[in-house]
Amino acid sequence: MVDLGNLIDIYKHSKVPENIINRGKLVLKDFLRPIKILLEQKCIPNEPWDDEQISFFLKILSQMDTDKDRKVARVGEREARIMSKIQLDISGGFCHGIGRSGFLTAPQPKAPGSSIMYEITNYLALDSMRKFGTPNIKAAIIVPMATGMSLTLVLSALKPKLGNGISLNKNKILIPQLDHNSILKSIQFLDLIPKIIEGKIFGDAVRINIEDIKKALDENCFGIISFTSFFPPRESDDIKEISKFAEEKNLVHIIINAYGVQSPFWMKLIRSAIDAGRVDAIIQSTDKNFLTPVGGSLIASPEVKNIEKISRAYPGRASASPIVNFLVSILSLGHQGFLELIKEQKENYRFLKVELERFAKEINERVLDVFNPIAVAITLRNIDKNKLFDLGGALYNLRVTGPRVFNPNQDQFGTCTKEVYHSPYIVINAAIGSKKEEINEAVVRFKKAYYQIKNKK
Repeated sequence: MVDLGNLIDIYKHSKVPENIINRGKLVLKDFLRPIKILLEQKCIPNEPWDDEQISFFLKILSQMDTDKDRKVARVGEREARIMSKIQLDISGGFCHGIGRSGFLTAPQPKAPGSSIMYEITNYLALDSMRKFGTPNIKAAIIVPMATGMSLTLVLSALKPKLGNGISLNKNKILIPQLDHNSILKSIQFLDLIPKIIEGKIFGDAVRINIEDIKKALDENCFGIISFTSFFPPRESDDIKEISKFAEEKNLVHIIINAYGVQSPFWMKLIRSAIDAGRVDAIIQSTDKNFLTPVGGSLIASPEVKNIEKISRAYPGRASASPIVNFLVSILSLGHQGFLELIKEQKENYRFLKVELERFAKEINERVLDVFNPIAVAITLRNIDKNKLFDLGGALYNLRVTGPRVFNPNQDQFGTCTKEVYHSPYIVINAAIGSKKEEINEAVVRFKKAYYQIKNKK
């Protein structure tokens, strides 16, 4: 690589004047300085990078992989051969992927650039968890799987191994009820048995009592999964008390923090849980928190050894694309950019809640009294229950995506309780990345759809 400090010497016989070369050198140094700082400090840049800097950085690293070597004789069965430049672009240039022989963070002899890229990305994942609310995290990794399969990977890595005095019957997981199919599938994928602790209704909110969790423990349980972020009326678990319980009973404790990085409140819960007891791993989605395409998760832990186990549990190599997506997002945002998004999210949430409260009063409904810093739910008691399904369809036809309509006459799934929930409702989110204009338009169209369906003969 050209040493910028020697540009004057390299061009000393050029007809280009020295002062002009110095001027160009200054611009080039400013362009490259963020890359130098990232490689030296391995932390999230304070200011966002522009697309040209990110592309240049990815290009440099990907050019180090052997599939870019023009003199190489590639005769192996896995040589990162591709059919189209489109595939090269989609992967960020890292066609060899990441990991080696089922060890995600192992360096690849054929892919030094990919190996460096992945190492830097994991440093940024760790830095993001620390800066955005959990400074007591010790290790983190980006994995090329969404939240559900990431839970399967974590359980596979952290479940007790036979030998070490562990019984064959240690095959149950305690789960505070969360009506989401991917959680149950993640557990059943490993032939483990979910032991669900039912939610109970407290006013409008659905919560899982810590005493009920304690009573559900039996000798065949080895772990517990707790949850921060979900949709109203389900509130977050008391993960601080759960972590104390996990430590007392020597249970593996995994926190699903699916879209919780954007919430300082939920991140504070996790921080206090780590300080109070046992937390083995925290799983969060990259698309829900860091505005990437679907397909990646950030897994963090207060124990370095746990991330090592998780990395070693992954079978085979893995796609680099979800890792590159996270890297691109975090460099595009920078520390200040992410903080701005969090600030915007808070403002949008307040705006959404005020608008829905105003409309609720207009139609003799009310906003559910459920604590959730992302989503707001409003009752739908005064609309014919047979028309509730049509309301969701009307919103879809009005090009509003995201709201969830619940009809207690059809199915309780979604409320996270076996008890009959007292009212139909609709949930609307003000998640990170949403714009105030979008939320306002969604509310306007919700009003239109409501009256359209209510007045329908």
